[in-house]
Amino acid sequence: MTDAAANDGPEGCFSEDRDEALWQMIEALCAARDRGETADVEAFARERPELAEELRELWSAANLAGEVARIASDSSTTSDEGEENDTSSTIDVSLRSGEPAGESTPPLPERIGDYEIIDEIGRGGMGVVYRATQAGLDRDVALKAIRSGTLASSDDRTRFRQEAQSAARLEHPNIVSVYDVGESGGEPYFTMQLVEGTTLSAMLATTPLDAKEAARLLAAVARAVSFAHERGILHRDLKPANILIDEDGRPFVTDFGLAKRLEAGDSLTHSGAVLGTPSYMAPEQAAGSRGDVSKLTDVYALGAVLYHAITGRPPFSSASPVETILQVLEQDPLPPRLLNPQVDRDLEMIVLRCLQKPTDMRYASADALADDLEAYLSDEQLSARSGRFFDIISRMFRETHHAAVLQNWGVLWMWHSLVLFVLCLFTNWMQWKGVDTPMPYVSVWIFGLGAWAAIFWALRRRAGPVTFVERQIAHVWAGSIICCVLLYGVEMLLDLAPLTLTPVLGLFSGTVFLTKAAILTGRFYAQAVLLYAAVVPMALWPDYGLTIFGAVSAIAFFVPGWRYWRQNRVR
Repeated sequence: MTDAAANDGPEGCFSEDRDEALWQMIEALCAARDRGETADVEAFARERPELAEELRELWSAANLAGEVARIASDSSTTSDEGEENDTSSTIDVSLRSGEPAGESTPPLPERIGDYEIIDEIGRGGMGVVYRATQAGLDRDVALKAIRSGTLASSDDRTRFRQEAQSAARLEHPNIVSVYDVGESGGEPYFTMQLVEGTTLSAMLATTPLDAKEAARLLAAVARAVSFAHERGILHRDLKPANILIDEDGRPFVTDFGLAKRLEAGDSLTHSGAVLGTPSYMAPEQAAGSRGDVSKLTDVYALGAVLYHAITGRPPFSSASPVETILQVLEQDPLPPRLLNPQVDRDLEMIVLRCLQKPTDMRYASADALADDLEAYLSDEQLSARSGRFFDIISRMFRETHHAAVLQNWGVLWMWHSLVLFVLCLFTNWMQWKGVDTPMPYVSVWIFGLGAWAAIFWALRRRAGPVTFVERQIAHVWAGSIICCVLLYGVEMLLDLAPLTLTPVLGLFSGTVFLTKAAILTGRFYAQAVLLYAAVVPMALWPDYGLTIFGAVSAIAFFVPGWRYWRQNRVR
């Protein structure tokens, strides 16, 4: 891209081709960021509102890629409080420029404020932690400061101060205490309790923990997180590297850099921003502005840490943060017992309840998780084994985490209901007119459904990237269309009159909706039952079988199409 094109603002002339326009905007944003200017994605979104959602997602991915490159440059160092950097490093996909690559390590300062610096404990992307001695008290502390020479944005500094303020409000035996908050040379710093020991991340570097030991540690951590929640603070970046273990085996929660106050109306995140560590973040956190972060987000992260502790790996991990986030959003974790057969079934049940993608299927609080972990340690009954009839039924009919894709299909499904009804009615009309050879029917269904399928898919692709789940559903639907057409061939082989086997169409379509109910939402069980039931009148009144099938199928598609179209408009 030329410099002139890179300097184009939102009023610049972009190609009318959707993909080309998106990439031109992304390149212009990256160029602005690299020049140290504000990369205003919302200005471009206002200029091209039809591309706004895709633009935000692509910009988040571009920021992730840049952050990964920066993290890789620091891979030989240790992060805050001595934790080792790894592929699960915290990702901040906000609209700001990253730290310049190749920055040299500055010399160790002699003093910061009233503290004499002894040694460097570790450093991360923005902060550096020193072992220091407080003058007059002869007390060793951990002092955290913004790294010298970093291009820290105002959000970085605000987040740094927020970490100190959030942690300072929390006095708990399993949370690292904050002693002092100050400034030196205009740069903020704060001092903390110095924990002599290691991190949970280091403990898990070679082998999983014993199940009982993992449960003991995470029960204490869950109590500490619940304590923070009760005081209005979410952690939002719980991971093994942020759990310190002292020489007596006591865990401490640290690094509240991404903490958020529950009562605060403002947030440090931007629209489309993703904050956290991909392998341990909940789906609603990975979804950026589309997800509602709450106490249950930390419950998910606790479950992810426990999963790592007993299996030796996080529930989701991939070659890049972007791929990991997609796994978090779209896939379910492997059961821990598949990775470590030594894991107790009860502990596996606790972990998987934490990792439910619908928030209301997780533990209601970190305290509830701690209660079950302590019950597991005492060989008592777990609440995770609750199997109340109402709970089972409600889970059957709820939406899955894949149901969001239905918002892409609302209008298309309403059109599909019309096309299907017209096609069935026209075919039935041919039957009433006395067409008794199979080829006219085969031609109508092959060309009619084939043309509509091509149009449907082309329209869907114009609406944005097609997800893995949508491709699965498309294959199931395509299979049902093929079965419908091949039914005429079966009639020919059996020497039956055309449309004799029409009731079987209800079985095909009912099975398609049964599959959608399992993948997308249990509401589709109603459509499946309706289509299965339609087989009876189709068989009893064969002269009207296709019209009955067309009407029932149209209702089955139109109702959810209307619902998700309206839901998408409101959003």
